[in-house]
Amino acid sequence: MLLSQLPKKSDPNLLVGYETSDDAGIYRLSDDMALVVTADFITPPVDDPYLFGQIAAANSLSDVYAMGGRPITCLNLMAFPSDDLGPEVLHGIVSGALSKITEAGAVLAGGHTTDDDEPKFGLSVTGLVHPDKIWRNAGAKVGDALILTKPVGSGVLFNANLGGGVSAAAMKACVDTIITLNKVAAEVLAEFEVHAATDITGFGLGGHAFEMAEGSNVTLRIRVEDVPVMAEALEMYEKGVTTGVNRPNRELISHATNFDGNFPGKRGEIIVDPQTSGGLLVAVPAGQAGQVLAALHAAGVAAARIVGEVVEFGGADRLALV
Repeated sequence: MLLSQLPKKSDPNLLVGYETSDDAGIYRLSDDMALVVTADFITPPVDDPYLFGQIAAANSLSDVYAMGGRPITCLNLMAFPSDDLGPEVLHGIVSGALSKITEAGAVLAGGHTTDDDEPKFGLSVTGLVHPDKIWRNAGAKVGDALILTKPVGSGVLFNANLGGGVSAAAMKACVDTIITLNKVAAEVLAEFEVHAATDITGFGLGGHAFEMAEGSNVTLRIRVEDVPVMAEALEMYEKGVTTGVNRPNRELISHATNFDGNFPGKRGEIIVDPQTSGGLLVAVPAGQAGQVLAALHAAGVAAARIVGEVVEFGGADRLALV
């Protein structure tokens, strides 16, 4: 990737940089406090401005949770076609974002808006984490269990919905899932031993799992039929609907992924379906996995599932889809 070609600054306080494509950067301020810094923005997956703001904010805040941190301040990042859309649309987007920022216990401190042909919105988020309690996407250990906290499938559902192919109930369930913060899941997981963590976004479950496997020098074995899937997402793939990102997501990991698992129909496509504000994928000790899952369910993270395990890397496949 491009960043790998850039010179790296040697600063012992930069605890997490861009070396393993982690979800955020982390800079140590003291022995017991470090800053988590991240930024993300998206184009509208829905027409409703308020919902767009909620989705984009939840998506941006998620990177802090994926590092084991707590969001504290946010800045709006807005591109807006002011000649085509009125101020009420801008107000709706920011209001939706603020609702999620407030729910996260953070504050909106300002931001920046620029004129553009298409609306884009997201947040720059700063969080805090103890330097000894950082979660990284590298650190999974052989024998760990893999837990995913949200279902996947939002990418194909949003595409199918453009043609009216998704039921209102399935679309509402999809939106409700992606506006749900990863806050509760992260708080539950913080009570256990987390060896590695990442959130599932545009590269899909396969892409982000691949980054975890490569960064940890292990193989992740994912049981595809155990992966939670949003209602009607598989049906859309069976009907021939896909996204513009499925193919590049698959190509990104195909050199080190075994797609030959005996899973039915188009279920393999769900692994490379691009997510917005997806769940957390975590590697935890196998002996704790049952307790972790029970605690997540008790806290309301009902879709959480054990989806696989970490095995030794044999020199070929980083991902084994079985």
